[in-house]
Amino acid sequence: MNLYELLMNRRSVRHFEDRDIPDDVVDRLLDAAANAPSGGNIQPLSIVVVRERSRRARLAEIVGSQPWVRNAPVSFVFCIDFLRVKRWAALSDVAFMGENALSVFLIAYADLMCAAQNVVVLAEGLGLGSVYVGTVQSRIDETRQLLELPERVLPMMVLTVGYPRSIPSTVRKLDRAVVAHSETYRTDSDEEIERAFEKKYGSIEENVEKYLGRACVEVIEADKQQDDGWTAWARERMTELNIRSSAQFLFELRYPQEAMVEGNGEFLAALKRAGFDFPGLEQTAP
Repeated sequence: MNLYELLMNRRSVRHFEDRDIPDDVVDRLLDAAANAPSGGNIQPLSIVVVRERSRRARLAEIVGSQPWVRNAPVSFVFCIDFLRVKRWAALSDVAFMGENALSVFLIAYADLMCAAQNVVVLAEGLGLGSVYVGTVQSRIDETRQLLELPERVLPMMVLTVGYPRSIPSTVRKLDRAVVAHSETYRTDSDEEIERAFEKKYGSIEENVEKYLGRACVEVIEADKQQDDGWTAWARERMTELNIRSSAQFLFELRYPQEAMVEGNGEFLAALKRAGFDFPGLEQTAP
């Protein structure tokens, strides 16, 4: 399989074999992360490799009881690390204030995701599967405590990696023609937008499990691996909320938008407790 085919066929994997990843393979994945693009080549990044069963179990609990984090042999926790950069700058009697500059923070986050995606691509080429777990961003304090992260080191993404037991085949993406624009931005018609997302998600059918397999496969996988009744819960909530479209499913059930907005204050407060404070941004939580 060439690189193009690999990227076109890659899907997030949540069901892993009970099989360790050899140390030399983990090292190669970390080499790929360390060699990723970085703004100014500053590399404000640290990666905590979590392999111990008890720590994997606790991390899985923290990020929302996601069984694949517990069951996979390795999770990489990608952190913005301004502590190392700040100390290096101080050794040369120069100020580094990235923890107070939103633009520097955003560049560091872009660096972090470049490094994580390097790991995803190499892992795929080595016969491994992976899944991003972004809910760590709403559990910053607990993750910092678990991993003993000092101030100015901020966990922003978990990447769980292992040998796939199964790979989803029903998850579609938007077509190239939808996301690509030539020279200037193209404003699509309402009909084109509806058609694009209908092609991606399909319609909500009476067979809820089949729909969830396309639109929210983690619910199905969670039930397979620990039988928490997430599928039944999703079905009930879809009925209660009278969900009839994928947009409703996403923005009223899966990512309820009012709750997401309300989370801003706590997120900024958690950043502040980690030593990140952006003057000029309103903070609504203590």
